Amino acid sequence: MSELDAVEGPDGDTLYVAHDEAERGSKAPFFVAYRDTDRERRWGYFCGNCESFVDAMDSMGRVQCDHCENFKRADEWDAAHE
Repeated sequence: MSELDAVEGPDGDTLYVAHDEAERGSKAPFFVAYRDTDRERRWGYFCGNCESFVDAMDSMGRVQCDHCENFKRADEWDAAHE
């Protein structure tokens, strides 16, 4: 397991970005962000394109950055999900 990068989150709290845990995005990966260095309290994602935090995923597994529109398609994607 690699080191985590400590980054100030949107509420001023320190969040820890795991660059070895990522989901593929349309422009850049989404890295998993945690509240703790033990990786026990997952917070959300860190956008690798614009370096902002994303705290929402829908029930299909889609993630979209509100700042640069980087997005991750649904986990079980097919044309019916569009």
